[in-house]
Amino acid sequence: MLTGKMVRVRHARGDRILPYYLDTESETWLEVAEALLEIFRDKEGHTRGEIEEEIEETFGSDPGQLVQQGLIKLLEDRCEFDVASDHPPEQLREATFRAAALYRAAVGQASSLPPQPGRLEACPTFDRAIVLKQAAESLGVTPEQVEAGLFADLRTEQRLIRFRNISPQHLLQRYNVGLAQAVLLRSTRVHLAVRGEPPNRYRQLLRQMKFHRLICEMKKTGSDSYLFHLDGPLSLFSATQKYGLQLAMFLPTVLLCRDFELRAELRWGPQRKPKSFLLTPKDGLVSHAPDTGTYVPPEVAMFVELFRKRRPDWEITEETEIIPLGEGFWVPDFRLRHRESKKSVLLEILGFWRRSSAEKHLECLRRHTREPFLLAVSDQLRIEEAELEGLPAGIHRFRQMPLVDEIARLAEELLTVGGKEKGPA
Repeated sequence: MLTGKMVRVRHARGDRILPYYLDTESETWLEVAEALLEIFRDKEGHTRGEIEEEIEETFGSDPGQLVQQGLIKLLEDRCEFDVASDHPPEQLREATFRAAALYRAAVGQASSLPPQPGRLEACPTFDRAIVLKQAAESLGVTPEQVEAGLFADLRTEQRLIRFRNISPQHLLQRYNVGLAQAVLLRSTRVHLAVRGEPPNRYRQLLRQMKFHRLICEMKKTGSDSYLFHLDGPLSLFSATQKYGLQLAMFLPTVLLCRDFELRAELRWGPQRKPKSFLLTPKDGLVSHAPDTGTYVPPEVAMFVELFRKRRPDWEITEETEIIPLGEGFWVPDFRLRHRESKKSVLLEILGFWRRSSAEKHLECLRRHTREPFLLAVSDQLRIEEAELEGLPAGIHRFRQMPLVDEIARLAEELLTVGGKEKGPA
């Protein structure tokens, strides 16, 4: 993803922000992309500093080359660097500094003694080889290993261990998407209209919104069209950077849609002037996101893993059914299926939600849901007990992660105490 200093935009009438997208078919930019890729390819084992020196020799260090800087940033994101040292560098430095101090003290003491007949005078100059040898002996390594790893953890000394290659055209496409993502980091509100997509696409969008923990309201605008209202990072009082990154990471999923219109309300520049940003398929941005799969928050993934280990009598799977709720629809997080009885119950986890949005969601569930289900509610939402009354649900409140045994207990209670079977879908 591009940083704020790398964003290239122009200002149009009506306070609109227009990014300077690259022509991904341009021979000039394709040559630039290929030249940069050649620098990163087959460089496993080279240091980051060596790669940066080659970039500077090829393209110079002109700070005005924002496009090149952006492309380099994207390529660095595809690199995996590591500290190449047989011993922790901080321990090597500690041993070396200690050996150097002892050596200097010994040299100073020897030089201060009066001359004696037949005694070889100590040389008062510093001998680097002796210090490295003493440091190596104290750690049980060779002097060469000490010297090689002494500063191996510095950024410029980190070594490339893997680079995920990409074609020049795909790199230019990623650059254009990165520009749009960087613009969205300044948003206060995002309105996304999606039209004519099959249910699977809407399910994917909803799941990506939920698993990226975006604050969303939804309205049906046609038989197969929906309008999503997403809060931007600048509308929140906390976690703005983290939330902004989640919103930017959601954009590639939007680009998978055939007919969409994304309008963002922005606060631009140091004075945060109101601006707007429009993105449609006509802009030609190409998604690099896979068309299957979803991101799962770490706490949710850990809950699923523990559930499968501790409750073999239950099967937990991601729910795929779209459940109509008034003018919208609902995609619960999971389905819990009892292996012996074959009965199942749905599980919804309310985690990273804005309180007002969670209240609206709960009210929608209360009004339109008839089948019993499980609802795990984070204490961070500060939802009062009264707001959970009237729901056909087993309620579990949690702090950091839902408790496995409590979820299983509530599921058994729903299925055995008059709970209707959702069906072995």
